[in-house]
Amino acid sequence: MSTNPELGLAAMYRFMKKSGAERVSDDAADELRKILEEVAAKIASQALDLSIHAGRKTIKSEDVRLAAKNILKL
Repeated sequence: MSTNPELGLAAMYRFMKKSGAERVSDDAADELRKILEEVAAKIASQALDLSIHAGRKTIKSEDVRLAAKNILKL
């Protein structure tokens, strides 16, 4: 996944800085990116399954919300 990342590294620095980090290492930002991409891929896959189950080709926000709830146990 890190060979062709979908999320920008600069955004990872911003997330951590907004969370109160004074300094962020390159490795930490890259690791956050890898983890977020893994979670996003799982949510997207489950959202697709939900839309197919509902007889739709389009993934709707409700599918993403429900998939995120299931994946993240919110």
